[in-house]
Amino acid sequence: MEYNKVRECVFELPKENAMNVPARIYATEKILNSIENIAIEQLCNTATLPGIQKYALALPDCHTGYGFPIGGVAAFDPKENGVVSPGGIGFDINCGVRLIRTELTAQDIKPKLRELIDVLFNLVPAGVGEKGKIRLAKDELGELFKEGAGYAVEKGYGWKKDLQRIEEGGCMKEANPEKVSEKAFQRGMPQSGTLGSGNHFIEVQEVKEIFDGKIAEKFGLFKGQAVVMLHSGSRGAGHQIATDYLDVMQRAMQKYKISVPDKQLACAPIESQEGRDYLEAMWCGVNYAFANRQAMTHWIREGFAQILGQDAEKLGMEIVYDICHNVAKFEKHGGKELLVHRKGATRAMPAGRKENPADYKSTGHPAIIPGSMGTASYILVGTEQGLKESFASVCHGAGRTMSR
Repeated sequence: MEYNKVRECVFELPKENAMNVPARIYATEKILNSIENIAIEQLCNTATLPGIQKYALALPDCHTGYGFPIGGVAAFDPKENGVVSPGGIGFDINCGVRLIRTELTAQDIKPKLRELIDVLFNLVPAGVGEKGKIRLAKDELGELFKEGAGYAVEKGYGWKKDLQRIEEGGCMKEANPEKVSEKAFQRGMPQSGTLGSGNHFIEVQEVKEIFDGKIAEKFGLFKGQAVVMLHSGSRGAGHQIATDYLDVMQRAMQKYKISVPDKQLACAPIESQEGRDYLEAMWCGVNYAFANRQAMTHWIREGFAQILGQDAEKLGMEIVYDICHNVAKFEKHGGKELLVHRKGATRAMPAGRKENPADYKSTGHPAIIPGSMGTASYILVGTEQGLKESFASVCHGAGRTMSR
């Protein structure tokens, strides 16, 4: 493929054939040459969707996904017949990461690290299809779908102030459980508070390097500090919601006479009944994942308290931030209200944006980029340039170059 080099680390495939916008890739030349051709083809296919704005974007960790590439971003204008596509969010709705700080250094916990890991492993259910310690009745799950992390806090899993450090306050308020299938309810009822499998993890980490001392201080981070990173999503409930609505979207495309180059890009107009139904169901999946990570945070705090002999408050175990990787949300960009799809991508709003919690108005919220299998993780902040160029989006991982 013939790329145009826009500048260092920015490459573009011009608009051609059915593409409505160019495809843009953020990568070094070495990374660009390693991206699978299928992922680039998926990116170009994304650029054909109705109402897409500016570019179909690929971030440095781009690789082949379902419909959209993973590590892909696309924004759609409802007023220009823009669409919503489940393939642009993925099956693990609100797969995301949470960072929990401590007042401890890595050296403080090193003598008890093996014991700590064993306790965490016992406290937090993990594995394929694993069922949790929280068993919800259908009406309780309906409340969780509506309230997200707030539901978990109300039931004693965590602290009220936790909600201030979660994207969207831990709740997509327009979530509607009436748009969720019986099968998704059945899959979600036994799995709340479970880690899952694949590349989901709980990791005890050490802050090894500080690049901006003032921002690190604002985030409560210091060199040598022990922190905990949690990576998990919406489990079977989210997967079922995505599966259900892919069928709905296939029928909707016939109804609205939408043609796409790949059936995995099945979509519907944002303002259609089918589009709205999917959004309200998908946001239930988002809320499920927020509540899921909230319950696990409670058990992580319990584990630390048990092994280190102090309660979690005294250990300073506050949430630094919790952020989504797979989601579509309405945001204002360039004066337009757009539906931004992020699939394997992290929001990174700069200072001053209303989406930032009060604690981070002056810095922008933390954008958490987990490493993979021994590689380092990073905490970033967004910039005005990133806001303009990538709809305030950055990559969602820093390490994996092959399938898990």
